[in-house]
Amino acid sequence: MNEPTALLQTATAVAPDPGAATEATLRDWFMLLKPRVLTLVVFTGVIGLLVAPGHMHPVLAFAATLAITVAAGAAGAINMWYDRDIDAAMRRTQRRPIPSGRIPAEAALGYGVVLALGSVVVMDLAANTLAAALLAASIAFYVFIYTMWLKRRTPQNIVIGGAAGAFPPLIGWAAATGSVSALPLILFGIVFLWTPPHFWSLALWANADYERVGVPMLPVVSGARTTRRQILLYTVLLVASSLLPWAAGYAGPVYGLSAAALGAGFLVSAWRVLTDRQDAEGRSLTKDAPAKAAFKYSIIYLFVLFAALAVDKLAG
Repeated sequence: MNEPTALLQTATAVAPDPGAATEATLRDWFMLLKPRVLTLVVFTGVIGLLVAPGHMHPVLAFAATLAITVAAGAAGAINMWYDRDIDAAMRRTQRRPIPSGRIPAEAALGYGVVLALGSVVVMDLAANTLAAALLAASIAFYVFIYTMWLKRRTPQNIVIGGAAGAFPPLIGWAAATGSVSALPLILFGIVFLWTPPHFWSLALWANADYERVGVPMLPVVSGARTTRRQILLYTVLLVASSLLPWAAGYAGPVYGLSAAALGAGFLVSAWRVLTDRQDAEGRSLTKDAPAKAAFKYSIIYLFVLFAALAVDKLAG
């Protein structure tokens, strides 16, 4: 998808005046790391490490966690560098450090690349080469496959690109064991299937922004009705996959009951999105719309689901 001229004109029309930009603060550099996204990514990686068999020295476990954190932030910074044109034209992102002029694009790119390389080196030193290779693959997938290739070309960007955010449980497990087995692969699949209903709920709510900049998110290309159906479909697949750790004997009743209860809540949330008609005629969703509620619930869902897995292991 090639729209540089129109997009830059739009960005110029809506972006804040660069002359009004202030000098970058530490908070601006921190915001480049996408901390809200980073938190969930790191949490799933930590759970992968905690539920892995064996024991990892606390100092090395902390270093491995730090490497996952820095790597996720580095990928976010590079993503912001690449997407600075569309960020300037989208209302919910135009105050980010690069489009607002507080951090130069070249500085943000260098910041992201240095952090990415450093995180892989630290992981290799603290854990093992397999964990470092998986960490490098997750960064590369997010930057090159999702950000640079898929995001502006296909409505399946989130489906395929979701693999990038599904790596952390694998990485955490590999850091602790030096190998990959069935349970971390199941956890990878859970996060992979969670990503479409999570992000498409946001895309329904922020549809006007994506349409303005020409990013082919599913609601823009196929409409709200199709998107709602896909959200429900992926939610059903997600709930089924979330029960696999219990069904396969990798987790006990604490996790099994939690997965069932959380899954039921997610299905109800997805059903409300499916039956919502607020945007049937192209109107913007209200701030209390089912799509926004589903987006918020999806975040709580993944946090609690993975926490239940750790609690289950601690409970024996």
